This record gives sequence, C-alpha cells and structure tokens, in this order.
Amino acid sequence: MTTTTTLRPTDLAEVRDAVRDTPGRLAVAGAGTAAGWAGELGAVDAVLDLAGLTGVITHNPGDMTVSAHAGTPLRALTEELAEHGQHVSLDAARIADGATLGGLLATADSGPSSLVYGTLRDLVIGVTVVLADGTVARSGGHVIKNVAGYDLAKLLHGSYGTLGVLAEVVLRLHPVPKRTATLVVDAPLARAAELAARVLEGPFEPVALEWTSDGRLLVRIEGTDEALPARVARLQEVLGAGATTPEGDPWTRHAELTRGAPDAAVLRIGARPSLLPALVSELAPDAATAGLGTGVATVSLPPDAVADAHTRVHAAGGTSQLRSRPVGADAPAWGPPPSALAVLRAVKTALDPDGRFGPGRFSPWM
Repeated sequence: MTTTTTLRPTDLAEVRDAVRDTPGRLAVAGAGTAAGWAGELGAVDAVLDLAGLTGVITHNPGDMTVSAHAGTPLRALTEELAEHGQHVSLDAARIADGATLGGLLATADSGPSSLVYGTLRDLVIGVTVVLADGTVARSGGHVIKNVAGYDLAKLLHGSYGTLGVLAEVVLRLHPVPKRTATLVVDAPLARAAELAARVLEGPFEPVALEWTSDGRLLVRIEGTDEALPARVARLQEVLGAGATTPEGDPWTRHAELTRGAPDAAVLRIGARPSLLPALVSELAPDAATAGLGTGVATVSLPPDAVADAHTRVHAAGGTSQLRSRPVGADAPAWGPPPSALAVLRAVKTALDPDGRFGPGRFSPWM
C-alpha cells in the first residue's frame, strides 16, 4: 500500500472535511485487527485513521439503544454499558484485540452468538456516513433519512470501506445474561452435527453451537441462577455422559482457531447449516471452527489450497472470503463472482462514482 498522507479526524465535521478536501483515493483505518482481510488494498492518496473518533454519543438505557463513534473499540463500549446491565450481543474473536464498531461492521464480522442475536447487520439500526463528495448521510436510528432509497446500514455491512466513511453507529442492545453455561462434549464433526440437530430440535434455546477441529462440540446457554442448572442437566441428557461444564473458558481455544495460525491462510465460509459439516470435511483444513446452527465456518488452509476451496464452496452454493494470509502468500481473496455482482457494481457507482474508497478490496470483481 502506497500512501502520501494520514489524516486523523476526531469528530464528524473533521471526517467530512477530510473527505471533501482531500483529492484522490482514500482508505479507512481503524484498530488494524482486520487490515489483511479481503482483497489487498491498492495505492491510495490518503488514509483516514479513525482511532481518535471514539466514544459514546448517546445511550438510552430505557430504549436499549446506544450511538457511538465508529472508531470506538467494542471492548471499551462493553465495559461502559455493563454498568447498566446491557451489552452489544456480538462476540467476534477479534473484539478482544480492540476491534472497533466501524471495523466490525465493515468486515461483517460475527461470533458464535449470532445463532440467536444475529450479526451487526441485525443489531445496527442507524448509521452516519460521509460519502465520496463529502455529503453527510444518515440512515435509520435517531434520524430516518435514506439516501436514494438505500438502507445504508445494511449496505455498509461487509463493504470493507468501499462505499463511504462510517462515522457513527446506532446499535440495539440486549440485557447482560444473568448466568451462562457452556457444555463441551468430545465428538468428530459428523457426530457433533447429529448432536447439534438434537439440541436445535429441543427446548434448549442454545445461544451458540460450535464445533472445533480439536474434536469438541461447544453448546452455550443463558438463563437465570434459578433455572439454568436444571436446563444444563436436561441438555447433558441429550449430549450424553461425556458432556461436561469445564473449568476455565472453553471459548478461548475457539477464538484462537478462528484467528488461525500465522503460517496459514484463513478462509471464512458460509453455507446452509445442513451442508456445512460435509463441506468443512471436504476442505480438510489444518484447523477449523464450524457453526452448526449458523452455517458459518472458519478454516485454516495452506495458501495454495485457497483457490480450490473457493471453487468448492461456490459449487455448494456457499460464500467465502479470505480472512488472512501469510506474508508474501499468493492466495485469492474471493472466489467466483456472486450472482448479484451487477447490483454490487451499481451500488458502488451510485455511492462512489469515482471509485475513491478502498481500491482493490473486491478485486478482481470490481
């Protein structure tokens, strides 16, 4: 990436002025926790570093909503909201690394609890965005003002900074659960998928249902101090005698596998949950996590296996994107173009007609 200047706005007006007054191509930077994801960023004339664009703007505990600047680390926001017994129901692995609200939305990152709470696409109810000509556009949240009929919050989800500069986010909150429990059972992937199906068919309401390539099925449930022990006991009956509630946090290892090893290429794939176990097995990853209810998996592969993996996922009707690659590795970020490519190009043309934002992120598609 070749750049000539770095701009560090600290409020919306400065973001607007930076976009309006800076000619050429621009990139947006946050905490850097996903800097290597998707397509490699091409040459830009300036970088907008949003590390100083932080903090809560408004918090309405009664309405269970919060608005915050896009550069706010979700970890810091979680600590602030905890005083009110509320949180943003997102548990992506890189939150612990300092990932920001804007970065999480731009990369469409999610975690195991998306099984129940959805992704940020579901949790974000409003955004403020600075478009390529310096226009400040608001969608949803406290001020409902769509731009040319677009739902900006949903368009920005997974856009990798290619449509505009996300400045502010309005989020739907949930109560912090009174108590949580995770049951772990040793099981190969096929067996774990069978057990997961039983859990989903029952009255257990799992918040997360994940398999790891260590050969373990993790089932997380939430509840009250009074009700949770009985629910755990009933769940153990379904999972079998080997199901335990281990000491320590079993999700730490899950997060490690999600991040992947530095010498591996990490691919995020999505498929119908019923097809995911067979697809993950077919890819034969070195390490993996698989959401048996969400249909989302993260697999670590040799870089030279990525192109074939993209093709296999696409043939199964799924989606895939590169999350990280070893330095110097030639691994394609994207597979075959999606059927909605014409729509993606049309949106890009409408919001960023001169192609100012994030060149290369969706290469070779556009």
